[in-house]
Order: sequence, then structure tokens, then C-alpha cells
Amino acid sequence: MSDALGGLDLPPVTAAGVSLGLAVLLIGLLLGQLVRLLVSRAMLWRGRGASSADVLGRLASWLVGLLAVAASLAITFPSIQPVNLLGGIGIISIAAGIAFQTVLGNMFAGIVILTRDRFRVGDQISVLDHRGTIVQMGLTSTSIRAFDGRLVLVPNATLHSEVVTVRTGFEQVRSSVVVDLADTGDLEHAAGVAVRAMTAVPEVLDDPSPEAFLTSVGTTTAQLELRFWSGARQLETKEATHAVILAVLAAFAAEGVEAGAEVHTVDVGPRLARMLDR
Repeated sequence: MSDALGGLDLPPVTAAGVSLGLAVLLIGLLLGQLVRLLVSRAMLWRGRGASSADVLGRLASWLVGLLAVAASLAITFPSIQPVNLLGGIGIISIAAGIAFQTVLGNMFAGIVILTRDRFRVGDQISVLDHRGTIVQMGLTSTSIRAFDGRLVLVPNATLHSEVVTVRTGFEQVRSSVVVDLADTGDLEHAAGVAVRAMTAVPEVLDDPSPEAFLTSVGTTTAQLELRFWSGARQLETKEATHAVILAVLAAFAAEGVEAGAEVHTVDVGPRLARMLDR
């Protein structure tokens, strides 16, 4: 047994080397936590989101911890060269990349998303068929609370590759409602009535001011598009739309503005006429 072990080229390990290696590892881990705190504070100071600052701080901590582990191994086992450590890390990275391709893809996408910081926790977004409020952002996935209350977990690779609409990217958004008017009435007067009614709605913003435009002509009607601005969140736009419809219809009734109704004329052929006469 001793001959077999004697044939192996084991690196010399000493108690002093082990103690020093453990000390370096402990100091490195503590330094990693300090770096995490400093990076997170620096990101928050620069106006980054809390999730972005937390994840970037953790990545910096992991990097310092990895360097501490490498330094500790090099001190504990003096025969191990840094080149050998890098080679081993490279082989492990290739194997992990093949085995966890999807996970790593989501992770790298999460790093890019959090670094860009285009949307944060609390923002309302829509991606593919999902719409809701972001409640958590991680390295591999983002949690969205849909408007109907369900929890949707979206892989970060999807958020990175698909078109994402940030509903709350700006403080205000424009909505529109289309109403049909009888083309025999005073359309300019009707547009003025609609604008005054929208201006009086508290949920509608004064700047930009609401507008009304005639957009199309039907058989006996003309379409009036009502445009107004409100808060960007979904509930704010819904409440503003509801209030605008109520106010405009009430103003039309008070001012005698006639709403339109499409009337379609059907030409009765001779055969159908004879059947109706029976």
C-alpha cells in the first residue's frame, strides 16, 4: 500500500500551508461580501433598480470568492500552478455549458437585462401573451403578476429575445375611444362638445390636452375618435376610459348630438319579392 502511494506524485501539503490557505479563503469570502455591499450601494446611488443592484453585487461577490478559492488552492497545494487551475476551470465551464445550456442562456440573458435596467420591479409590461406587474427579477427568470392575479414565470431568454412593451416606461399614456355620429348633424359642434366633456374629467390629463378627430365615414355615420392622456398604469387608463365614455355620452345627450347607427340597404330581387308577396 505504501509502495502504491509512493508511486503517486502527491503535492506536498503542510499544516502551515493549510492554515494559510484557509485564512486566505476566509478573507476572500469576507472581502466578497464587502464588495457585494459596495457594488450594490454604488448601483443604487447611480439610480439603478434594487434587483439590478442586488444581482450585480452578488456577481461581484461570486467573482471575488472564486479568486479566493483559486488562491487558497494554490497556497495549500504549492505544486498546482495557476495555469492548471485555469485549465480545470475551463474544462468544468465547457462541461457545465453543455449540461446546463438553457439555464446558462437564461442566466446570461438575466445579466444583460439587469445591466441595462430598462424595466424594474413594479413596472407593468407585456411580453408575448402575458401582461402584468413585475414582482421579482432574478438571474434566470422574471416573475410577473398578471392583471387577473395569476403568477407568470417568464424565462429571461424570452424577455431578452422577444419584444417587451413597458407600459409604465413613461408616466402617461394616450388612449382613444371611437364613437359613431349621424352624418346629418353638426359634426364640428359634436367634436367641440366631446373635447369639453373630456377636459372636465378628473382622470384625464390637461397636458397634453384631449382631442377629437373625424376619422372615417360610413353609410350614414361619421366616426369621431376621442384621444386623451392619463396615468400609465392599466387601472388608470381603464378608469379614464370609463369616465370619458360616461361624460361624452352625457354631454351628447345634453347638447342634442345625435349618435349614429349604420343602416344597411338590401336590394330585394324579383324572386325574393315574389316569395314575400305570397
